[in-house]
Amino acid sequence: MKRAFTSLLRGLAKTRRAIEDGIESALGRGGGLDETALEEIEETLIAADVGVETSLHLVDSLRVRRDRGDAPDDAGTIASALADEVKKILEQAADGPPVDNGHPPHVIMVVGVNGVGKTTTIGKLAHRHVARGNRVVLAASDTFRAAAGEQLTVWAQRSGADLVGGHDGGDPASVAYDALDAAAARKADVLIVDTAGRLHTQKNLISEIEKIKRVLGKRMPGAPHEVLLVLDANTGQNAVAQAKLFDEALGVTGIVLAKLDGTARGGIVVAIARELGIPVRYVGLGENIEDLADFEPGPFADALVGAAGGESPANAA
Repeated sequence: MKRAFTSLLRGLAKTRRAIEDGIESALGRGGGLDETALEEIEETLIAADVGVETSLHLVDSLRVRRDRGDAPDDAGTIASALADEVKKILEQAADGPPVDNGHPPHVIMVVGVNGVGKTTTIGKLAHRHVARGNRVVLAASDTFRAAAGEQLTVWAQRSGADLVGGHDGGDPASVAYDALDAAAARKADVLIVDTAGRLHTQKNLISEIEKIKRVLGKRMPGAPHEVLLVLDANTGQNAVAQAKLFDEALGVTGIVLAKLDGTARGGIVVAIARELGIPVRYVGLGENIEDLADFEPGPFADALVGAAGGESPANAA
């Protein structure tokens, strides 16, 4: 956990510093947590990709505390108060029944636009399951991107998973169906289905992925049991549009926030959690096969907002 929190701190350092600076600037006029200061904090949160509606909600929580005579009066206390609210939002989105179909294979469909780290995430997820003693099958249902099958083959070999592929340009739904057949025949515990990731605004892509989901459901009622959307932590506000589109078409059950090891803008997942109610399941913290961690709202909120008491990258290692 300590290593994961250290990575979170490093990945979210730019956003955290911007929020810290914004809070200190808002208080710098000496007026305390007045309306002008609250407006400045709101603007800071919006600039940090927390989203307009969510930023308004967070600032309202500070206003309520102020009006009842419990106003945070320094930057650290305000950051802690904001972190508490962010944690509540993230926990409420995750407050649902456990994802368990009761009998294998457990089918996970992974979606997302090109370049977000989808194939890498699938490899890491496969590794996690194999390390737990599960037999895993990967379905190479992205048949349109030439390198997709090759990349997934490498990840299958690295993770110890089986692979079911198809011909370039073939029918993605047929590959998914065959892979589910193979997973059932081999008594696999988990099937992870890769999908194409062309621009999320292309209706034909969404129709293609919807077909994959329908075909899986016909072969095995209830499948897929999870639909994971991979988002690049650096995407910003466009991630909300991606999440809305995929959720409307497929019913996204969870988000994987990838590439959180760079100068990420991870505040956007707070907006997605509050506006769409989609929980974050995992965070990608590096390029190694082990660098996929379970998402934990508390440490993420502290790393994002810069709550008092949080460790710094220098002393958290």
